[in-house]
This record gives sequence, structure tokens and C-alpha cells, in this order.
Amino acid sequence: MTALRATGIRRTFRHAGGPVHVLRGVDLEVAAGELVTLSGPSGSGKSALLAVLAGFDRADAGTVEVAGEVLTSAPSWKACALLPQALGLAGELTLAENVALPVRLGRTGGDLGRVTELLEELGIGELADRYPAEVSFGQQQRAALARAAVGSPVVLLADEPTAHLDQHSGPTAVRVLRRAADEGSAVLVATHHDEVHRAADRTVVLDGGRISVG
Repeated sequence: MTALRATGIRRTFRHAGGPVHVLRGVDLEVAAGELVTLSGPSGSGKSALLAVLAGFDRADAGTVEVAGEVLTSAPSWKACALLPQALGLAGELTLAENVALPVRLGRTGGDLGRVTELLEELGIGELADRYPAEVSFGQQQRAALARAAVGSPVVLLADEPTAHLDQHSGPTAVRVLRRAADEGSAVLVATHHDEVHRAADRTVVLDGGRISVG
């Protein structure tokens, strides 16, 4: 079953030097239970595409469907969870509270016991009561991954989720993403890392504003 479908996505950003056509008619489908990696050179529009797919930015043309529903605004966290490069952790909440936030707000079907499990699996269980400013960026990134995965969303989007992780924590993050797909989420990951690509069911390439098969 197709969980995520993008059709004819176009996005242009306007700057003083003139318009920049970042997305030029992107067509993409990700099935439930599939892990797809999104490759492409820096500046190719991977982050811009994920923002549109998550409903955080509006395309100039085209449609995005999650579980058959056309997005007209940002979907619920249960429908689509995003791990952005900026992470978006709440500074006034501990790592555990950040991970638990989608569950406590009733936006997912997850449970609070899974919060602890994910923090432990990602090697930051002992940091659960610390605030984001008290831990490294890589540790924050793992907490943001746990937050995205905790509710088993229909669609999980991740933007460079291993960029700040070392050789020990990186493979664990890949396992969490792979398991999310195996448990039924449609997982799309923008990444430059070979290890993530190896764990994927397939890779697509974004270049020149369009998608091609990797």
C-alpha cells in the first residue's frame, strides 16, 4: 500500500539574484513497510522536498498524499513525523520529555514505555533527565530520532539523521529506522551515508529538481 505519494511537486525560492527553481516536478511514492533513501548533491533540494512532504512548507504546484489523504496543512504527528536537520527539540524539556511529547499530546498511538526503550537503545538512556543544551548535538539528534519513531507514524521522514553520529551510534540509528519500516511505517531518509543506503529497500536520487532511480 502506498503510504506517501508526491505528484508534480514544484518549489521555487525567490532571491535578490532571481528565482531558484529547487523542485521541478517531483514524483515519488513510498509504500508502507518500505525504507527509501533520498540521495543527491548538497543543495539539490532534499531538505526542501522533505519540508513539503511533511506539510511544513507549501509547494508552488503538485500534491502530497499521506495514507490516501491530500495534505492541505501540516498532518498529525501520527500521520507524518519529521526528523529535521535543525532537530526542533524544546529547550525547556528534558530529552525524555521531548521524546514523550507526541505521546502525551495524544498525537500518536505510542506509549510512554517505548520512550525509555528507544532512549536506551540509542545509547542516551542515562541522559534522559538532561536538557538539550546539556548534551552534545549528536545526542540531541538521537533524541529527535526517538521522538520521530516513538509513535510508529504512517510516514517517517528523516533529514540526514546520522550526520552527527559516530561509528558506534550511527549503526544503532540505522537499525531504528530499518525497524520502523519493518513495523509498517513508510520511511524516507535524505542521507549521504552509505550505511543508511545499504539498509534501504531502494534509493532515489534528487538532482536537477527531479527524482530518478539511484
